[in-house]
Amino acid sequence: MILLGSTGSIGVNTLEVAKRFNMKVEVLVCGENIKLLNAQLLEHSPTIVVVAKKEDISKVNHANVLYGEDAIIKAIEDSQSNLVVNALVGFLGLRPTISALACGKKVALANKESLVACGSFIDVSKIQPIDSEHFGLWYLMQNRPVSKMIITASGGAFRDWDLEKLSTATLADTQKHPNWSMGQKITIDSATMVNKMFELLEARWLFGKGEYDAVIETKSLIHALINFKDGSTTAHFAHANMQLPIAYALDEKMDENILAHVDLLKVGSLEFREITTQRYPIWAIKNELLKNPQRGVVVNAANEAAILKFIDKKIGFMDISKTIINAFENFTELPNSVDDVFAIDKEVRNFVKISS
Repeated sequence: MILLGSTGSIGVNTLEVAKRFNMKVEVLVCGENIKLLNAQLLEHSPTIVVVAKKEDISKVNHANVLYGEDAIIKAIEDSQSNLVVNALVGFLGLRPTISALACGKKVALANKESLVACGSFIDVSKIQPIDSEHFGLWYLMQNRPVSKMIITASGGAFRDWDLEKLSTATLADTQKHPNWSMGQKITIDSATMVNKMFELLEARWLFGKGEYDAVIETKSLIHALINFKDGSTTAHFAHANMQLPIAYALDEKMDENILAHVDLLKVGSLEFREITTQRYPIWAIKNELLKNPQRGVVVNAANEAAILKFIDKKIGFMDISKTIINAFENFTELPNSVDDVFAIDKEVRNFVKISS
């Protein structure tokens, strides 16, 4: 396989599953965590390594090290592997997804931005989702008429905060996720609920037109539910461990035990909450975005640009959602091609950058 984003949480879990299945890792791509990368190289011995920065090449204990986005694309095109696990964070992951599909490879996709920004130009038949929510929906699918697909959210770092305090939230505050540890951007996205809106948009592209929604489930044990037209509902329970969806992406037959079962007696009870616009203002554009999913490129670009401004202390936490909504209202043109996606992305980022 080719693994993009090897040092993130999904990448680390993917390598654990690859080791379990004795799967050869041909290419490893990582950002700046060279220490962890070198440890991975000792265990998995890939043929090619790609890092983000040229100056890090000399720090990598490997004879064949490349750097940058073009090197990622070349490694995909030149590889023998039929499977690409894309666990890159952000818009950076889009070109590798497009390249892998163009090469006829299967993509195990954790990079949300690929579908959020460019879903109308991506062949989802070659994609296996490895986000737990989409895996859960896929797992529950039956040949019965569906009324609604529902995914769950943790609620993020601020689900229990007083609403009045949210405007003073700091970057450090956003990183205090109640259920697990993730990378900086995705933890911010969890706090704003942008992450969940992106996942709804992904579900729309993966499973087609229909009704989609999300609710908060505070223990993160239910990942997805399906309401069928007959009035019944099924739910996918599993401990929050990415190794389960990754295992199915690597081995479709999957007849091994990956996780311990959820013990409902130990769980005792579950709590569900509504996602409100008072706590999560971004939810105000959810329905409009799902009706016009091609506009996801605007939301993604505005989100990434707004997060940079928040990190640089140029805007407050609640301004992230305001910035995205402002861009969403200002950019209504739909992309007609992949080139349009990249052009709109650039235009929206510039718009956010110069906006006060």
